[in-house]
Amino acid sequence: MSENHIMYNKMWHQTQEALNSLLDKESRNMMESQSNQVFIFQMLATFYIKYVQIFRNLEDVYDQIVHPQKRILIRKILDGVMGRVLELKNEMVELELTEFHYFDDILQDLKLAPQQLDIPIPKYFLKEKLEVIKGREKILAQILADTGLKIPDKKYTVKGIPLEEAVKLIQIAERARQGRLRAMFMKQIFLQEHRAKQAKILGEKVADVGVAALRIQKVWRGFHQCKKTEKQREEEMIFLGMKPPPLFNEVSATIIQAEKVSSLRNEVQIKHEENYKEALVTIKEDLKLIEGPDVKENLQDQIRHWFIECRNLTGTFPEYPNVEEGGSAIIFSNKTPQQVTEDIIANQEEEEKNKKKKKKKKAKKTKKPKKEKEKKGTKEKTKEEDEGWKMSPSVFLPTMEEGNNVYKDLWKNKDESWNFPQDYDPELIKQEKRKELESEIRVQVDELMRQELKNLKLAVDREKEYPVKEAKKKGGKKKGKKGRKGKRGKKDKDLTADRTIESLYKELVEEGLLIQALKVNLSDYIGEYSYLGTTLRQVSIEPMPSLLDVRQLIALYGILPLGSAAVHEKAPLVKSLLLAGPSGVGKKMLVHAICTETGANLFNLSAANIAGKYPGKNGLQMMLHVVVKVARELQPSVVWIGDTEKTFYKKVPSTERMIEPKRLKKQLPKILRLLKPDDRILIVGTTQRPFDAELRSFCKVYQKIILVPRPDYASRFVLWKQIIQRNGGVITNALNISCLAKVTDGFTQGHIVEAVTGVLTDRRIRQQTYKPLMAVEFIAKLTSMSPVYQEEEESFKDWYAKTPMGKKRALALTGGNTEKEKEKGKKKEKKGKKEKKKK
Repeated sequence: MSENHIMYNKMWHQTQEALNSLLDKESRNMMESQSNQVFIFQMLATFYIKYVQIFRNLEDVYDQIVHPQKRILIRKILDGVMGRVLELKNEMVELELTEFHYFDDILQDLKLAPQQLDIPIPKYFLKEKLEVIKGREKILAQILADTGLKIPDKKYTVKGIPLEEAVKLIQIAERARQGRLRAMFMKQIFLQEHRAKQAKILGEKVADVGVAALRIQKVWRGFHQCKKTEKQREEEMIFLGMKPPPLFNEVSATIIQAEKVSSLRNEVQIKHEENYKEALVTIKEDLKLIEGPDVKENLQDQIRHWFIECRNLTGTFPEYPNVEEGGSAIIFSNKTPQQVTEDIIANQEEEEKNKKKKKKKKAKKTKKPKKEKEKKGTKEKTKEEDEGWKMSPSVFLPTMEEGNNVYKDLWKNKDESWNFPQDYDPELIKQEKRKELESEIRVQVDELMRQELKNLKLAVDREKEYPVKEAKKKGGKKKGKKGRKGKRGKKDKDLTADRTIESLYKELVEEGLLIQALKVNLSDYIGEYSYLGTTLRQVSIEPMPSLLDVRQLIALYGILPLGSAAVHEKAPLVKSLLLAGPSGVGKKMLVHAICTETGANLFNLSAANIAGKYPGKNGLQMMLHVVVKVARELQPSVVWIGDTEKTFYKKVPSTERMIEPKRLKKQLPKILRLLKPDDRILIVGTTQRPFDAELRSFCKVYQKIILVPRPDYASRFVLWKQIIQRNGGVITNALNISCLAKVTDGFTQGHIVEAVTGVLTDRRIRQQTYKPLMAVEFIAKLTSMSPVYQEEEESFKDWYAKTPMGKKRALALTGGNTEKEKEKGKKKEKKGKKEKKKK
């Protein structure tokens, strides 16, 4: 355990150094303006890749470090890095006008593998609310069980049959077994008789023993040599790295030990966290008893000294600051008595200067000529034109810099030899709590000193207070009330104010609008990277995205913002997401993966699912109100709209008119407007036929559109291998996976899973030891399925080219010349019309 502490501390220090150098580079590049688009993208991409590396390391460190105070700082920096990754992604999207980016050349320069670009999902998303999620799952399971909506697993359903049928089945099986045995005996008898006949025909020739021995030797040596060459070939393939070693897939003892240690560390983390929370209370109480009276005396002496100094310098006692202004804290915020006296003198001088300036301004009130304003306008325009591209200001850079500065001041060179178990540091808590205690005592002292100042004024200056201020206050209150009345009418009415969230939750479950998400991790969405993306784009060919590119976008747009409230509030806001692709490519699986990774609730508002539920306009309004209210209260939440093209049909087919598929069309934009940065709610639509939808309203609702392609050769190779192994299959030399991947071009993940589960029955899995799997077995299953043809994939590409992002991309590739020419033409036409009118 102690070695691990040192290792993760070292890892943290190295990551902080990398972050520090990256922040320095960022601050330099923020000021510079660039015009070369290729250079800008290279710069953004390198920052993005480096931030992803830092994000990965910080995530590991935060998960494993047990020191509670370090974890608070790491968490702050981790959220900042996460947000910055999303900001850079947004910058790249705006620059290249595409959701997918390829970094082959940059990865090569940085000597990184594409796997290192995979977006890590922080474990704290689920760890911190594990009990809440488990409790919610129990309630959901209970409601489903009570209403009878829970469908049992198909694997374990056993149909009961009558006794007579069961006896008949056993009899048939037994008779068949006896028949097989009888046939075997008959075969043996026949073979014996055949051998005897052959011996009689040939005559009793005495076989040469030497010849027989030679034959046996020949066969044995051939077999032995064959085995030897096979073994040598396998060793060579392993040596060249073309085959994994024999125990490659087996879990080693060190990994098992590491898992045990990490679970122990989690327990230590929880224990240290509890100790830290207790210490926050006890240390503050101790400080209050020991240091509280001294702090009070010092503050009173300081304020009295200020009264006397003011009286000596100005001739009058000062006005005591109000509670709203911050009381005496404004005057004495980290200042010595000398600085306070200097401030008093400076304030007097400023007041005198301001009075003189006001007099001068009244004397010199002249209007500026219009020409100057026009000149300014033209200058600003020329400046904007001259200036190239500049990185937009970041919301997360200040938090990262702040965290980095705290690390430098506190932890970088801190001697922790005394704190071997990595528990909380009491001195740091004392520093924090002293400030808190001082501010609490200052409030009490301020009340006493205000009274003392009144007494001093009465005694020395003989001043009397008149009740003018009270009258002013009363007048101010009245105005405030008038202002409030006007705003009340704007608030939306709560249609279910009299009901609890629990009852609304139950209602949604019973109606089938809130469903149980399947336990699927994002890592289960298997695929391979596209290694030719950059080279294809350089030749102006738009590559189809790979499955892992899709997985990255789901992590960036769906999982990271939903998992972290701090990131969701400040990062570029993504309210809605559309997954478009042919059937079987894993769109629904990705929706369930978002819910699993973030512990989100899943609401199903598909056209087929809401048909006949909450009828009428008022019913629809109530349904959406309840869904949004529950989603807000129990956030994070995912609102899934399956076959979303039905909601935006150009023309509703006659067969579907009864279910009213377009019920949500007008309501969805309203829901999106209601969602604020604080609401961790994501609307996800999935569609197989986006071309059936009305494009304009479709694209208005869905902010981000992700095309989910059919798997390419590399992805199919990985899919076949992984799915066969996950279903209990053993991959041997007899099974040619490369051939399977090549033959199954156009088949989706769904087809592959169906084929594998169909072939790998319990009986076939048991037979593998003497009958290894063959590619032909799977191909026979695939013959009954229809693949996704190239034409269908092209139709998705053509549809995407019509979307706003697709149009912008097409214009950018052509150089935007056509649009400029159109604008020029329009301007000329307008000028001509104006001239005609004048004439």
